[in-house]
Amino acid sequence: MKFHEGRILSSTVSLRKEGNVAGDVLANDLRALRKSRGLTLAEIAIKLGRSVGWVSQVERGLSTPSIGDLRAFAELFGVPISLFFGHEATNDIERGVVVRSGRRRSLGSNESGLVEELLSPDLGGSFEMLRSIFAPGAGMAKPVTRPTEEAGYVVSGGFDIEIDGTWHSLGEGDSFRFDHKPFRWRNPGSVPAVVIWVVSPPVY
Repeated sequence: MKFHEGRILSSTVSLRKEGNVAGDVLANDLRALRKSRGLTLAEIAIKLGRSVGWVSQVERGLSTPSIGDLRAFAELFGVPISLFFGHEATNDIERGVVVRSGRRRSLGSNESGLVEELLSPDLGGSFEMLRSIFAPGAGMAKPVTRPTEEAGYVVSGGFDIEIDGTWHSLGEGDSFRFDHKPFRWRNPGSVPAVVIWVVSPPVY
């Protein structure tokens, strides 16, 4: 949800050799991020200083970008580089369909006040689902507006959200939804707040 700086991972080994990211998942994510921002292959190529053919091959899973390339993609799309690192599905039947609890992609840090786990298998499709954990006392300083429809369900803890200038105090079992409106959040409690968050289209 881009409320924090992601963890920066350093390595010069190709992702496919490390096994950190399945080529098809990475390709789908990069394509979804490009389309959600309304960019063409040619525009991406110019911004990255690469050829259109190379970008196309990456999006089709035919070429594996280096760590440096992924840093450039992350900066271009405004997402943490850790988004591109995750655990492989346990088998081919589950790939792109099931995300096991111990194999979620984790984003953010305790220092940022927000840690999120991607519950969706990838960023393809019309929405993304996240498990967001808000630290006690954490909050957004200023409202943000995104070209998305969003909804959430409070699993535990207390959670305040300001939507279009109005604050709403929510507790366990409460839910919310808004569409293309400015919002910000805060956790006024002394325990973490856990919220299942849905965003359409995917923007992470």
